[in-house]
Amino acid sequence: MADQRTIVITGATDGLGKALAAELAPTGARLILHGRNEEKGSALLEELGPRATGELEWRIADFSSLDDVRDLADALLEEDRIDVLVNNAGIGTAGPREESQDGYELTFQVDYLAPFLLTRRLLPLIERTAPSRIVNVSSAGQMPIDFDDVMLEDSYSGVQAYCQSKLALVMFTFDLAEELEGSGVTANCLHPGTYMPTNMVRRAGVDPVTPLEDGVKATNRLVSSPELDGVNGHYFDGTSESAPHQQAEDPEARRQLRELYAELTGIQATA
Repeated sequence: MADQRTIVITGATDGLGKALAAELAPTGARLILHGRNEEKGSALLEELGPRATGELEWRIADFSSLDDVRDLADALLEEDRIDVLVNNAGIGTAGPREESQDGYELTFQVDYLAPFLLTRRLLPLIERTAPSRIVNVSSAGQMPIDFDDVMLEDSYSGVQAYCQSKLALVMFTFDLAEELEGSGVTANCLHPGTYMPTNMVRRAGVDPVTPLEDGVKATNRLVSSPELDGVNGHYFDGTSESAPHQQAEDPEARRQLRELYAELTGIQATA
């Protein structure tokens, strides 16, 4: 089908990503589902297969490796179209400080650098598919980035690592939206819910608050709802437009972040 939507969901083997994939499977869309575990990927396709009315594809990549992210992007660029990119993959606050295969603080890489790199490399195809959407799954848990210690080598906190990475994703969304204005591609981000019953939350030993169904509804609204046609550069708390941490609106902080990601990924900043 020439007009069949292609939707890419990262982090689709657990939690919100898996539930969103299940919600979209009966819609006739071609779903390209990403994860880092081949066994879980196979199980996901087997589970979703009976309810899927469009094609299901599996792509493996470990976001702790930027080379893996680049390989994933290269594979996806062979697609005819990408109508929606959902950057959902992420890790939480539990555990000690770890470094990625590239030598960066792990949460910052997985929750921010990897989706940034994937999006930038896929952008030409997403633009050719327009009207199309980029949906970044952020969080209401946001803390300002200390540009003197972004990798938290001096003082590590799992909460700071997670919250600064999610704020960086919001800042990237706003930059992207400004860049794409008028192109037919929209970029928005959201906090899907507070402590949804996912593996990430359970590992952190936190009692769930928001039902997973609410997070799926809020995320799928940005993926599919006609009322979001042309809506660009917004942060939503659930289904309500909201204001992120004030650093997201700080031009100087966003400039510093652009310079940082250019240095770390080799992709030049766009003003």
